[in-house]
Amino acid sequence: MRRTLADARRWAAHGTELLLGTAAGLDAGGYAAPSALPGWSRAHVAAHVAANAEALSNLVHWAATGEPTPMYASPEERAAGIERGRALPAAELAAWLRRSADALEEAMAALGAERWNAEVVTAQGRTVPAAEVPWMRSREVYVHAVDLANGTSFADLPPDFLTALCDDVVAKRAASPGPAVVLRASGGGTWELPGDGEPALVAGEPHEIAAYLTGRDAGPLTAAAPALGAWL
Repeated sequence: MRRTLADARRWAAHGTELLLGTAAGLDAGGYAAPSALPGWSRAHVAAHVAANAEALSNLVHWAATGEPTPMYASPEERAAGIERGRALPAAELAAWLRRSADALEEAMAALGAERWNAEVVTAQGRTVPAAEVPWMRSREVYVHAVDLANGTSFADLPPDFLTALCDDVVAKRAASPGPAVVLRASGGGTWELPGDGEPALVAGEPHEIAAYLTGRDAGPLTAAAPALGAWL
């Protein structure tokens, strides 16, 4: 599907509320519990998402003013910020998660229509229009809401977002080495990953395909499908 800026803004807002709802009520023990990401607690995930909102706010500032404002000072500072954040008391971490999300939404809402085409540079070094920022945030909040491992799954994510996510991940994976895979989602949707060997057919529900493509647990589908490398 061809996603629009309006789509991405809508998903970013809805995904933020889904993530905040998933994290709501977590106390110190809840944040200390393991997330769905190896080696990370729920607090790591929450701190990462909060720091991401601040980093994306930097890109919105860049677009609004023309003043280069990188997402992060360095990869080391990015990692250190997550470590500082995950050690915060539960109430402070929850407040940072909400405060940073609200600030990003306010910054995007204030960005003039003509500035969405302004070029900014992501943490991966890609030069993109500012219109990519809401999409980047959508991926962040929806996927990490699942990673919090607190009752939200890929099946809870909007079908149109799942389709856009699969389109996006397949486009990224197609540029890297890996196994050849044909993915077919029930109800429609087919994607092809070029790669080595005879293409493996992977079929399942749209949320299972999205989970598999993003390197998350897709249950029996994951066990039956070829292993994929890192996504981002």
